[in-house]
Amino acid sequence: MASDHSPLAQFEIKRLVPMEIGGLDVSFTNSSLFMVIAIAAITLFLTWSMRSRSLVPGRMQSMAELSYEFIANMIKDNVGSEGRKYFPFIFSIFMFVLFCNLLGMIPYSFTVTSHIIVTFALAALVFLVVTIVAIVRHGFKFLGFFIPSGVPAILLVLLVPIEIISYFVRPVSLSVRLFANMLAGHTLMKVFGGFVIALGIFLGWLPLAFIVALTGLEFLVAFLQAYVFAILSCLYLNDALHLHH
Repeated sequence: MASDHSPLAQFEIKRLVPMEIGGLDVSFTNSSLFMVIAIAAITLFLTWSMRSRSLVPGRMQSMAELSYEFIANMIKDNVGSEGRKYFPFIFSIFMFVLFCNLLGMIPYSFTVTSHIIVTFALAALVFLVVTIVAIVRHGFKFLGFFIPSGVPAILLVLLVPIEIISYFVRPVSLSVRLFANMLAGHTLMKVFGGFVIALGIFLGWLPLAFIVALTGLEFLVAFLQAYVFAILSCLYLNDALHLHH
């Protein structure tokens, strides 16, 4: 257990409602709470912003419509018209990651996406959905994805295992990218926060100024990481639909 003054203390998972089913710990934790809050916030944002459906949208409606158009255009550009039916899935993934990232910027909150188990679960879901889509759409032809075109047969013995490994590494790389960026940013902010207290009123403004700048950067990273997660999901979906290599 990390000390309260440790930069890693903010990532500690705490049981709020202890529960156990068949010897398996299924407690409701602070991580669970902020995931529920994120889903509630997304639902409230979308329903509240679109309640009037005005022809001349206000700020909230404009933000909701921009979110919709942003993901719709992302899918159109990276998957094509066939990806339209998967809009709800990609949109849900993007909004969930974005809101979890943004909630983590609130003081004394919890950053859900700073835990590898959460980001890996999301990445594994994307991987599973994409693989099922590819198998249902192409059947055994899907296996051709692991055979590079135009390669001499003698090299396939080496390249096919590499292609298979790289395919199954996708959820790992997708999850680690999000987890590492959120973990590093929040840890750095906590470290410089400690410097502010340690240096006192005369020199503390130096790390404080850095924290202000870093906070702005972290808001940008929160959006960028949600964008990267969504666009990579689109690219994987494009591979599944068209077997692009």
